[in-house]
Amino acid sequence: MFTLNFVEYIIHLLKDPRSAIAGAIAAGPLFAYGFVFLIVFIETAVVFFPFLPGDSLLFAAGFFAADGGFNIIVLLALVWIAAIVGDQCNFMIGHFFGRKIVESGKVKAMTPEHIQKSEAFLEKWGHLAIFLGRFFPFIRTFVPFIAGMGGMHWRSFVIYNILGGITWSTIFILLGYFFGGIPFVQQHFEFLIIGIVLVSLVPTAVGILRSYLNKKKVSQE
Repeated sequence: MFTLNFVEYIIHLLKDPRSAIAGAIAAGPLFAYGFVFLIVFIETAVVFFPFLPGDSLLFAAGFFAADGGFNIIVLLALVWIAAIVGDQCNFMIGHFFGRKIVESGKVKAMTPEHIQKSEAFLEKWGHLAIFLGRFFPFIRTFVPFIAGMGGMHWRSFVIYNILGGITWSTIFILLGYFFGGIPFVQQHFEFLIIGIVLVSLVPTAVGILRSYLNKKKVSQE
């Protein structure tokens, strides 16, 4: 029942983020802050949920902070903690259980394409991939997991995890905070959120398409 309600709420958040977050705020500050913390934490910590709307949620939360729905300082502190601790948990899950999870095949989101793209991203950028990966959906969730599974040194991971978590969450929160009050943004808020989701998915879509074309090219040779 909890899983069903959670999925329904996520669908509602994607369809109408303004009313979803407004409803959380109306339920009280504890629920509102807890909701934002939980979504950011789960998206970054649990490899089963790479589809959660992290970027758009942060923007929308910043939008409501500008109207007094959230205290901007408290909000920033919470999302920093959620992002950093979430990635750290993901790293540890990958380190201790990564091979078993991948071999089980039970994580449907962990397709060969997603794993391959995350591994290539990590191989290309090295430790910097932990920082840069924050800005790409799916990669944001898979890179810490694969870094842990691949044996990256824990202290190296921590440095880039902290820098990436703070930078990513701060940028999107402040974008919503400073630009959310613009009349055009308020009038087209839902379309803007959809735009953020689509733009953030472009690199992932391009990577999958490129991988498909490369495989097709190899098979024809």
